[in-house]
Amino acid sequence: MARKVGMLHTVASLVPIFNQLVTELMPGVEVIHLVDEGILKDARAAGGLTPNMPSRVGILASFVQESGAEAIMLTCSTIGPSVEAARSHVRVPFIRVDEAMADEAVANGKRIGVIATLFTTLKPTADLIVQRAAIAGKQVEVETVLCQGAFEALGAGKTDVHDRVVKEHLKELMERVDVVVLAQASMARVADQFSPAERKAPILSSPRLGVLRLRGVLESLKQEA
Repeated sequence: MARKVGMLHTVASLVPIFNQLVTELMPGVEVIHLVDEGILKDARAAGGLTPNMPSRVGILASFVQESGAEAIMLTCSTIGPSVEAARSHVRVPFIRVDEAMADEAVANGKRIGVIATLFTTLKPTADLIVQRAAIAGKQVEVETVLCQGAFEALGAGKTDVHDRVVKEHLKELMERVDVVVLAQASMARVADQFSPAERKAPILSSPRLGVLRLRGVLESLKQEA
């Protein structure tokens, strides 16, 4: 019987990205996807998390658990802080996609840049980095940058505009920090457009690192069994 993991998304276009990563990094593992774009829309309208979001996320996670998922990952950084409270709704491990990325950033330097196209993602990502640095016993300086207009361009299908705006801000940010964190999984492909010579600092994105951590969680469950 195939092993199963679950993923909760707030952007439907991320499903094929994570399917490809699981095929590469976790061959033979089945993925149960659940998409609710309404949560992200509500978070944007409210300027951040609302009081009922941890419960909403927990209920969604419970649906995925009932479908057989042995571990679950939330792929949205904006509502990532809701995971801690939402874990009470499930009996299986429930992780954030950006936690591994935050740990990698802390390991790579003291001056950490966080770049996003959605303003509601900046603070949760920056806060997570500070939290993970504290756990690691390190002090960090976090600089946040918002790529104005890029998210709207992507939503309108203008991927060239989105990529150009993000790339311009990335070039500037890399000059000032030790490592750059992409706050949204949708930005990952822009980092791939930089040649090794153009990368003045490491650029980290959450999808691959998140799937690697999810794989580790699944493997640890097998060892416990």
